[in-house]
Amino acid sequence: MIIKTDADIIKGYFEDYSGLLGGYADKVILPENEKEARDILLEASAKNIPVTISGGGTGVTGARIPFGGWMIATEKLNKTIDINEASMTATLEPGVRLSDLENELSKKGLAYLPDPTEPNAFLGGTISTNASGAKGFKYGPTRNYIKRLKVLLSTGDIIDIKRRDYSIKRGSAFRLRLKNKEINIKIPDYSMPDIKTAAGYYIKDDMDLLDLFIGHEGTLCFILEADIALGKRPEKVMSFFSFFSSEDDAINFVKDAKSYKAMSLEYMDANSLSLLRIKYPNIPNRAQGLIYFEQDYKKEFESVVIDSWTKLLEKYNALTEDSYFADSDKERAKLRELRHALPDAVNEIVKKNKLPKVGTDIAVPDKHFKEMMGFYKEKLVSSGIDYVIFGHIGESHMHVNMLPGTEEEFKKSRLVYIEFVKKAVGFGGTVSAEHGIGKLKHPFLKIMYGENNLKQMALLKKSLDPSCILGLDNIFPKELLK
Repeated sequence: MIIKTDADIIKGYFEDYSGLLGGYADKVILPENEKEARDILLEASAKNIPVTISGGGTGVTGARIPFGGWMIATEKLNKTIDINEASMTATLEPGVRLSDLENELSKKGLAYLPDPTEPNAFLGGTISTNASGAKGFKYGPTRNYIKRLKVLLSTGDIIDIKRRDYSIKRGSAFRLRLKNKEINIKIPDYSMPDIKTAAGYYIKDDMDLLDLFIGHEGTLCFILEADIALGKRPEKVMSFFSFFSSEDDAINFVKDAKSYKAMSLEYMDANSLSLLRIKYPNIPNRAQGLIYFEQDYKKEFESVVIDSWTKLLEKYNALTEDSYFADSDKERAKLRELRHALPDAVNEIVKKNKLPKVGTDIAVPDKHFKEMMGFYKEKLVSSGIDYVIFGHIGESHMHVNMLPGTEEEFKKSRLVYIEFVKKAVGFGGTVSAEHGIGKLKHPFLKIMYGENNLKQMALLKKSLDPSCILGLDNIFPKELLK
């Protein structure tokens, strides 16, 4: 066990990509095995000391930033315990970095299919937020690939569960029998939107108990091990950066493209392209939107795949002569570099303005997507605030990044965000599709679910964390635990 208390050494743990400031803790503890993790939680429970669990620090909602108590960092629990090619599963500790996992799997021709976009994220963190990435359109979120979890409760109890071990009902009291005790888990009765979502605890009729511990944002347990499902690496992949002269053409293209079984369907608006032209001047000036998509295929069908996509692009007036195409890892890396240049450009503006961006993580049902996009544009243009819109258009999930230049614009951005949330919730959407709620989005979750359902979440937490020490202020305000 490693314990760090020097203020200059541990301050780096009190940061993530959210920009939330002011975090602090008495010490940062790095357990190196299950026993040490258990001893830490038992001591913290006995002394009523809050505990924040830290992954790779790549989150954007402030979930890993502590405000007092202790922090448990998972970086020493980073073993790949097993990769089983016969069962197509891997058993891993929570501190395994996604990039390291990718490197190991690629040597065996395997892949972790949900592929959350941030390579520096830890597996445990992606499970705790039910993370997803660009390939979520085809493969879905992390939840779909978790086969087993071994978790440690703040009581010192260990739960080792596989998918389909237990089925639980929404609104019930579920009795989980352990070796020497029984835990009565109070399951909320609220309804989740039937779309991609990472907002609050996962609750569905006849759900799998395992799913309670996916997307819990460090509030219910400490993940010790996970079994994940693997897939074969695609034989071939082609990637397109296709520019369109109108936003409508780009959006209408996506409607048809969804039936083509692409791996990913991503969008950038005209403002995003204007930012990118600073570094990539070859982006056509007449382009008003971009769709980035990838298709996996077998070599013998290459010409058929290319022909079908080309016809669809032509149908929607894509600027095919100005667009980019890649069918090798080297060329695809260049396109990924361009794609990731947008967040970097946004961060440069944030540094220059010395004000944080205000970024959404909203998704809506497909039938409301076009109307939601229209609402975004209407409110953003009337606000006068600089912005970019990009994201997972295949799942009707956009990231609207407002870039305020003054304190007044920053305050206005927060109010505009509330308007977006109310509109999306009215459409049956979610306030967080992939990043979770953390400490920053309590008001949005309250709009989505209401005060009474947040109280149900608090009761669920108390069932599994009776001392109420884990992940305080993540998902809902800690005051609801009183």
